[in-house]
Amino acid sequence: MSIIQAIILGLIQGLTEFLPVSSSGHLELGKAIFNLQLAGSDSLTFDVIVHAGTALSTIFVFRKDIADIFKGLLKFKWNEEWKFATNIFISMLPAGFVGLFFQDQLEVLFEGQILLVGLMLIITGLLLFLADKAKKTTRKVKPLDAAIIGVSQAIAILPGISRSGATISTSVLLGVDREKAARFSFLMVLPLIIAKSLLDLKSIFDGDLVTSAIGTPQLLVGFGAAFFAGLLACTWMINLVKRAKLRGFAYYCFAVGIAVAIYTVAF
Repeated sequence: MSIIQAIILGLIQGLTEFLPVSSSGHLELGKAIFNLQLAGSDSLTFDVIVHAGTALSTIFVFRKDIADIFKGLLKFKWNEEWKFATNIFISMLPAGFVGLFFQDQLEVLFEGQILLVGLMLIITGLLLFLADKAKKTTRKVKPLDAAIIGVSQAIAILPGISRSGATISTSVLLGVDREKAARFSFLMVLPLIIAKSLLDLKSIFDGDLVTSAIGTPQLLVGFGAAFFAGLLACTWMINLVKRAKLRGFAYYCFAVGIAVAIYTVAF
């Protein structure tokens, strides 16, 4: 992987992490276009690092919200911040379970499984289409909602299923307010990504995960590109969700998914 390729893939990650079109799916398509023959572990390591870049952009965009949550937690009484943090913890459990016990199986899915990406993009489009038609409400996320949204986040580990698309769509279909759904979706993934990224960064700087295919410079520039692109995309997506502008992304996912599936089968 060259420096330029790492930058482009980082930009793809940053833009598509917050837009409901599957960042993992687009990363796999980008690698296929560049004809990068990466082992599953190498590919997944790069994905984790650029995801860390978008996690940092999320922290920056929601810095006031995060500060308010910590201030509320420090009061050590059952308040809205403790309720929100509890829901975040509940939502983490399904994806944490999958990540801990199915790591090897997940790596196989990141070895150029382009047909899978196409099919999962079609499913993402269907979720977005249904969410776009859902009625608007003002309801907050409840513990049962958090558990169901957490399951959708775990399923979104599959390349081609948009994490933000799946979690926001699930929230809206459950009757959660659209703006609250977007806020919860973007914040719920932070603990998982930060924990995973810290572990991988340690391994990278120890030299355990750096290979001839992906070196530290490529990982760093990919991280930086994902961060700056993520700043723009996160702000834009929040405004789009509030205005219920998801149908266009659904059509995009349908088009790309069908095109990828046809190309894979034909060639």
